[in-house]
Amino acid sequence: MICSDSELTTEQYAPTVESGGRIITRRWPDDVEHRKRLARPRTDLLREREVLNGRTEIGHEFVFTQEHGPFTTYKRIVELVEATDRKPAQIVEQTRYRVNIPWFGWLFRIPIRGVLARRISAHGWWSPPDQLDPTQLLVIGLLAAASMAAAFVNTIFTQTVGFAADDFGISETAKGDSGSIVRAGIVFALPAAVLADRIGRRTVLVIVAWLAPLLTLLGAFAPSFGLLVASQTVGRPMGIALAFVVGVIAVEEVPRNSRAYAISVLAMSAGLGAGIAVMSLRLADIGPGGWRYVYVVSIVWFIVAFDLTRRLPETRRFVHEAQRVDRPPKVPRLDRKRFVLLASVAFAGNVFIAPASFFQNTYLEDIRGFNGGMIGLFSILIGTPASIGLILGGRFADRRGRRRLIVVALPISTLSIIAAFSVGGLGLWAFSLLGGILGSAVYPAMTVYRTELFPTANRTRATGFVTASALIGGIGGLSLTGRLLDGGWSYGSTMALLAIGQLIVTILVVAAYPETAHRELESLNPEDDPLNFTV
Repeated sequence: MICSDSELTTEQYAPTVESGGRIITRRWPDDVEHRKRLARPRTDLLREREVLNGRTEIGHEFVFTQEHGPFTTYKRIVELVEATDRKPAQIVEQTRYRVNIPWFGWLFRIPIRGVLARRISAHGWWSPPDQLDPTQLLVIGLLAAASMAAAFVNTIFTQTVGFAADDFGISETAKGDSGSIVRAGIVFALPAAVLADRIGRRTVLVIVAWLAPLLTLLGAFAPSFGLLVASQTVGRPMGIALAFVVGVIAVEEVPRNSRAYAISVLAMSAGLGAGIAVMSLRLADIGPGGWRYVYVVSIVWFIVAFDLTRRLPETRRFVHEAQRVDRPPKVPRLDRKRFVLLASVAFAGNVFIAPASFFQNTYLEDIRGFNGGMIGLFSILIGTPASIGLILGGRFADRRGRRRLIVVALPISTLSIIAAFSVGGLGLWAFSLLGGILGSAVYPAMTVYRTELFPTANRTRATGFVTASALIGGIGGLSLTGRLLDGGWSYGSTMALLAIGQLIVTILVVAAYPETAHRELESLNPEDDPLNFTV
């Protein structure tokens, strides 16, 4: 089925164009080169449309508006001012614009202004490979804020469990088991995956965006370690559901050459959310039970939930699928071969990744003597540069391919993390930094596969169950790690054993993963009906 333009268009979802905005005025010498360059539509950061070309009292005027791009307000006026007795001929260029990036507009304000003022390239490391329209920018901005909330909820127990365990007198084995139990709560997230394919991504995302901080907040009032674990076993899955629905929406909405880039932006935003949890650890140093205040910080994410409720549209691909006259009465079965492959990779990889993340703070505290403030500082100084790896990894995966990046960067990252758990001093910081950057670079490529290789009708369900496989792998890794540490194993030797999982991931990617870069979702999934517009 092909929808008509009246049935489904980008403009349906575009925000209302507002007046005002920022203004850039530049004066250029009047020569052939500048006339040629300035008096024609731009095709870099946006695609312009000429709406006026005519004489004025002082010369000649060209007016351009946005045909496709990231602005809700955009107008560029080029005046060819004729020479007078007092002034030579010149070209005056005035651009009025308003960027449509909620929450993170401040981050892109300077580079976007630099592009519009023609000072820097529109295709730098910070920008997506494709031009994004206002709807896509709106969605990515909202999803980035949701990613922050999801990461905070998913991180908070990992960051606080060491302090809570000490407060309640819990062993390392029990600590590892608690991490496994909390991760087993993924069963509470799976209904969200199924519902998102039936009633819509937006509806489910809004629901879990409210539930995630609400249930997490209960941890602040836990009277025992068991009830703390119970509250997070229910709360953390809402953050997980929030994260994988966010990923599905992003992949469905952005153009084909920018999917990994979008995932990298969301991952960077998630890092900020996790960073807020980490920075909040300073509250744990207040005194006994200070870790409870970290859970109170969850209240701030209600603001994000409200904004998502107010402004997030449904994905165009889901709307298109729901409107198909030939839509099958039953949800199609998952591609078994693809699901087993991706689930196996997720399982094996998380056998290593989950313990490396979960026990990092315990290692820093017990082996290296870090207090809460130092742990927070370490996480920020190591995690912040890793965000560069996310963006560069996303762009590389979109331009050069996912498989090549994974095969090279994943083994080096794994070896670096093992080394970080084996040495102290400068080596600890250096290996952690290298492992973090390369691991972050791999993340967009690995994650985008989970959504690309399944059709619209069961994309969220597949993503949810693959995520569940990852968490099951993490459960096994955490349980084994706790027992090995209590049995006298060092952190370094334990991580080296668990790295077998990363070796399996590398082998499976080389042997069986397809290359998905530069391909439309509909070409990867023939079950889907092609769309009549480019996204």
